[in-house]
Amino acid sequence: MRSRSNSGVRLDYYARLVNSTILCHQNTVTGLLPASPEQQDAWVRDNVYSVLAVWGLGMAYRKNADRDEDKAKAYELEQSVVKLMRGLLHCMMRQINKVENFKHSQSTNDALHAKYNNGTCATVVGDDQWGHLQIDATSIFLLFLAQMTASGLHIIFTLDEVNFIQNLVFYIEVAYKVADYGMWERGDKTNTGIPELNASSVGMAKAALEALDELDLFGARGGPKSVIHVLADEVQLCQSILDSMLPRASTSKEIDAGLLSIISYPAFAVEKIELVELTKQEIITKLQGRYGCCRFLRDGYKTPKEDPGRLYYEPAELKFFENLECEWPLFWTYMVLDGLFNKNMQQVEEYREALDGILVKQEGGMRLVPELYSVPADKIDEECENPHTVNRTPMGKLPHMWGQSLYILGCLVAEGFLAAGEIDPLNRRFATIPRPDVVVQVAIVAETVGIKEALWKHGIHAQTVTDVYPIRVQPARILSGIYAKLGRNKRLMLSGRPYRHMGVLGTSKLYFVRDEIFAFTPQFIDKQEFYLALDNQMVVEMLRTELSYLCRCWRKTGRPTVTFPISQSMIIDNETNIDPNVLSTLRKLQDGYFGGARVQTGNLSSLLVTSCCTHLSFMELGSDVESRDELTVYLNQLLESKPSQTNLLPTAQKKGLHRFRAAAHTTQDFLSLAHKAKGLNIQS
Repeated sequence: MRSRSNSGVRLDYYARLVNSTILCHQNTVTGLLPASPEQQDAWVRDNVYSVLAVWGLGMAYRKNADRDEDKAKAYELEQSVVKLMRGLLHCMMRQINKVENFKHSQSTNDALHAKYNNGTCATVVGDDQWGHLQIDATSIFLLFLAQMTASGLHIIFTLDEVNFIQNLVFYIEVAYKVADYGMWERGDKTNTGIPELNASSVGMAKAALEALDELDLFGARGGPKSVIHVLADEVQLCQSILDSMLPRASTSKEIDAGLLSIISYPAFAVEKIELVELTKQEIITKLQGRYGCCRFLRDGYKTPKEDPGRLYYEPAELKFFENLECEWPLFWTYMVLDGLFNKNMQQVEEYREALDGILVKQEGGMRLVPELYSVPADKIDEECENPHTVNRTPMGKLPHMWGQSLYILGCLVAEGFLAAGEIDPLNRRFATIPRPDVVVQVAIVAETVGIKEALWKHGIHAQTVTDVYPIRVQPARILSGIYAKLGRNKRLMLSGRPYRHMGVLGTSKLYFVRDEIFAFTPQFIDKQEFYLALDNQMVVEMLRTELSYLCRCWRKTGRPTVTFPISQSMIIDNETNIDPNVLSTLRKLQDGYFGGARVQTGNLSSLLVTSCCTHLSFMELGSDVESRDELTVYLNQLLESKPSQTNLLPTAQKKGLHRFRAAAHTTQDFLSLAHKAKGLNIQS
């Protein structure tokens, strides 16, 4: 009989630690974990973080197996992870009506609940009795659903579940503009129940969106229908808001230790390394103590001066908690993981040593992470006069499963049982690595043969829609209509993505739809959407702005490709002369620089090789796909015919594809008059 190696003995120790502190509490039916033996409700965020140690230990056993029994342990641990994640999935699917309603209302009453009954997956409090709108909780679930699927776990079983996850993407993609209750479930610092925009929620949503984009939820066994699609413009909006907020956490919180999860593992949501370092230093300087970090300044939770009978405090009363904030060892586990990912071994050793001094040690060598350390009631005055000098006592949950899980995960990586990349299979840790300069490709497409010839006289090469065939050129509103079908499911009564205008990041890709290639013109050029597209000087300035934006924000593989149409409204004197603003812009584009952006012009067919391309697999026809809606009928007619010789942008005849930003009748009248004056044959 083989003897156990040293690594096997050490792994067995962590297995005992995981079983005695985490898995022993897992519900045998639902797979959920209660907050503690006293609090049997299952919090979404805590459940996801608590199962990370189980996930990491399973991978460690599979990687370092000494015996056949180790492979069996690995399988058992992995299935425990799958059971918990599917338990959370069932909890959310029981509230599918809220997901559908929230896409349109963004109301706190339509938010997914943040905690559920541990034994039944049912809700435990009313919609208006808790700060349920916690976008970061849903986002952390989606982020690790993606990471665990990429690591080889099979969590999603059916296409109905795929469609539900796709609709959860629509649920979190508005994080950049929706005020929620945040990581600590209280919103404003005073705990008055006022939601606010939280950097932790925006960052976690951004990370989840990037992780899920073009991920097959069936893993190696999947196909086109099980792929998740995310719009790059929604990700970039989250990124822009996040960068503008940090290092501040929210309106009421100057800094928050929860931001460690955004700037480092698991989200890695911030791409500017100087902003990451600034936020980290703010946390260390203002929040770190002898036993961990406090959550935020003047946090009264479980302090001696807290009145458990009161729900909230007046802003002036927060002064009572200054220098008395409880310190959480949890945040030092984040610092250990941060050092491991950054290969800063000095930081790793420093915080592992500090953690070792504050862990609660029990029989058998078990080390438990307490929830927090609080100032004793009889030492309040002494601590206020000399902060961080009084010896504190552990309070709250023991162990704190969230902190215990991250502690074990850090130990597994630090001791070589796991590589950092194995708990980040989607490589989010490389977010701060500088990217190469972006070259924006611009394809100039003439609306008619006459316009093409007029451009040629000025030395500008362009193509007509017939010349670019089989690539089909369509306006951005058609792409908006296509994405409105994404995630639609009659069985679950999910309507798909709400109709929204497309950003330039979305229209700067080429798309494969039913084996055909589509290019979409930018939204700002569409006269049927906004009358200012009739102003050539405005079009030129918008093009300058959008090209600069693409250079700063493009993150996809392949170059962005802008299809710029030259229409009748840009021509004067009966197709013989071109508007001077437009002509000078076209010449600058051919020179290679415009608006601070590097530009390369060319034919669409030649630019196809280096362009970013996306396959819209959800538009494939099948027996389960509705085939009589207006968009499908329009696409069928379009794909059955070759493009017109004169019309660059074939217009859908159905009413639903004609959307206007301006609702006033005066604006519509202006459009009609402008079209008649220009002699355009465009329906309004």
